[in-house]
Amino acid sequence: MSTPDEPDEPDDPPEPPEPLWILAANVVRWRRWGEGGQGLRPGTKTFKGGAKVHVFDTLDGGDFCMVVGRPRQTRRYVWEYVHTRHLHTFRPKLVRSPAVLRAAEWSRFWGSAASAEAAEAAPALERHAWELRSERWPHWPHPEPCLCHECLALGR
Repeated sequence: MSTPDEPDEPDDPPEPPEPLWILAANVVRWRRWGEGGQGLRPGTKTFKGGAKVHVFDTLDGGDFCMVVGRPRQTRRYVWEYVHTRHLHTFRPKLVRSPAVLRAAEWSRFWGSAASAEAAEAAPALERHAWELRSERWPHWPHPEPCLCHECLALGR
């Protein structure tokens, strides 16, 4: 019941946050593991191969990325530190999802200069991820048949 001072209308819902340009990437479909990289595993422990994640920060000189994405077991977004070599196809992406935008408030790729910084960081992170993948097992041959990201991308 409302009092004479209070209107009967409900409060207006909060406005959705403004869309932002955030760095996005995909998890590699297959990654090498084990002694000499002779084994193959799909994706990472948390994310399926090919899953889209949003990159919010880089750590340890770019070797690790703080990402937000939807994991294997649930549809809720989770935070995870992922090795950069397990990511590919870095690109700036206009994000409208309120859950991702709430998580992005402290991101280094956020704010007025976010789109320019994300556009500059995408090719640099792609190069760095490729270098990390190729130097992980430099003297070991790839397993036969190999489904790792390098072999799939180069058509080996």
